[in-house]
Amino acid sequence: MDIEAVLRKHEDALLAYPNVNAVAIGKRAGRPVIKVMVSKKVPESELQQDQVLPRELEGCPLDVEEIGEITAQ
Repeated sequence: MDIEAVLRKHEDALLAYPNVNAVAIGKRAGRPVIKVMVSKKVPESELQQDQVLPRELEGCPLDVEEIGEITAQ
């Protein structure tokens, strides 16, 4: 399955995680990744097990990026 199909398949589940604002396809080290944008990065040790994002989905790596709070201007 290509990365776009994987993102579409898992988008709602990713957006349901606390602190997640958006998801998209991006690049890390020149390779495609699923970008997960969060308000604030939190150490894994401070999260409950069901709040920890997977490192990959169906072989596609995830990259978590802190973007701060999203507000209307």
